[in-house]
Amino acid sequence: MKGKNYRITSGMPLTSKVYCAGSPNSKIARFSTGQASPDYDYQLKLVSTEKVQIRHNALEAARVAANKKLTPIGETAYFLRVKVYPHVILRENRMIATAGADRLQEGMRKAWGKPMGLAARVMPGSVILELSIKKENLEKAKEAMKSASTKLPMPTEVVIEPLQKAAQEIPVTA
Repeated sequence: MKGKNYRITSGMPLTSKVYCAGSPNSKIARFSTGQASPDYDYQLKLVSTEKVQIRHNALEAARVAANKKLTPIGETAYFLRVKVYPHVILRENRMIATAGADRLQEGMRKAWGKPMGLAARVMPGSVILELSIKKENLEKAKEAMKSASTKLPMPTEVVIEPLQKAAQEIPVTA
């Protein structure tokens, strides 16, 4: 099958595993890596610019690519999170393409298809990956997000937001 068959969103998605026995599990190993901490300076977001379906193996490939670029700075220097979850069950109606298989095929009659993967439906402006980082590692983080965006099936943009530090509370004495 071609990737564009599953990239374009059409029709109602099948999300209930009750009606689709044998649906595969998500290939995303971890949805968050690194160390969550309140003292990061910047938050980078990988944002979709098109309406598209992203397969679960593409999301995992993007996470691994970003994580690979960030490991030299240390596990405690960043926090990477996958923000979308692949709910949509993808089905494929496999056809026999060998010689003598003419009488076995039914064509489009009863073409439900067997489950073969999962996907996440993403709208324009949706955040796919979120990365919190300190100021000194900002260039490495931009490089990691660019590397992750090459694994995804649509154009993306990186949004950089400075994080506000919590104001120090001054105790009031009466």
